Amino acid sequence: MSVLVTGGAGYIGSHTVRHLRSLGHDVVVLDNLDMGFAGAVLDAPLIVGDVADEALVGRICAEHGVTSAIHFAAHKNVGESMAAPSKYWHNNVDGTVHLVDALLAAGVQDLVFSSSCSVYGTPAIIPVTEAAPIQPESVYAESKATTERILRWYEQTHGLRSVSLRYFNAAGASADSRIGEDWAESLNLVPIAMKATLGRRGPLLVFGDDYPTPDGTCIRDYIHVDDLAVAHVRALDYLAEGKPSTALNVGTGTGSSVMEVIACTARISGLPVPYEITPRRAGDPVSVYADPTLVRETLGWEATMGLEEIISSAYAWHSTHLEGYGD
Repeated sequence: MSVLVTGGAGYIGSHTVRHLRSLGHDVVVLDNLDMGFAGAVLDAPLIVGDVADEALVGRICAEHGVTSAIHFAAHKNVGESMAAPSKYWHNNVDGTVHLVDALLAAGVQDLVFSSSCSVYGTPAIIPVTEAAPIQPESVYAESKATTERILRWYEQTHGLRSVSLRYFNAAGASADSRIGEDWAESLNLVPIAMKATLGRRGPLLVFGDDYPTPDGTCIRDYIHVDDLAVAHVRALDYLAEGKPSTALNVGTGTGSSVMEVIACTARISGLPVPYEITPRRAGDPVSVYADPTLVRETLGWEATMGLEEIISSAYAWHSTHLEGYGD
């Protein structure tokens, strides 16, 4: 198997590239390094370029004998997507169309797509199953939902087979701390908690402590990035067996509150985590976590690590990479 990984220099992409390499697969990374880091790719070949460059994608497929692809390359800031929607339509949607056209022209018909649980909006029933209505509440989420629909049409018109992985909150770092999440631009809770703990920012802001949860703070499903990498490779294997296109939730099935993340960070680091309680943030669901039944039945995959492993690996990475990949 020779795999093209778009966005493979990014956070989740780089962990997936590493897992693919550990299994002996040939891998080539295409990344414009807008949000990725060459150092995160380690020993895989890296081509700096854009997924919308069909000629480039075609050359990569020919030169590296690409047989399948994993597509991570996308902008993912919800707030930015509402302020600059065109950026998200052009990159996330139009970029994928160009990528798929180039892949099909090169004879590549298996694609794993990095989607998001955000396509469900604020789900009415928890845990969230794949039967939940698709009701995006941001341009970012709509770009993911639209791309999923586009991929389904490509299957009907061109025979493309795809697995869309709707994952929840990726967190953590590799066990050996060689790669992890660069916190410079991240708005995710775990790196922000680490940044506050290590004195690299002010207090972490907890948006509301009066929700109907055990400790009053919002609950989310945190999945270790290495578990997520395994899910992507299992999805490739699934397609290689000739099985049909599908969309799957990838989560642990267990929710953790903001205060539980803070407490776990303090316990593992041995340091206080400065935080402040502020008013609720508009649009934040009370609780969101996955029902992972279908992904377990379809891919034989389930999470092997929980919050302790996530926080331990994240702290080991961030405490030794205070400048991210600049260290």
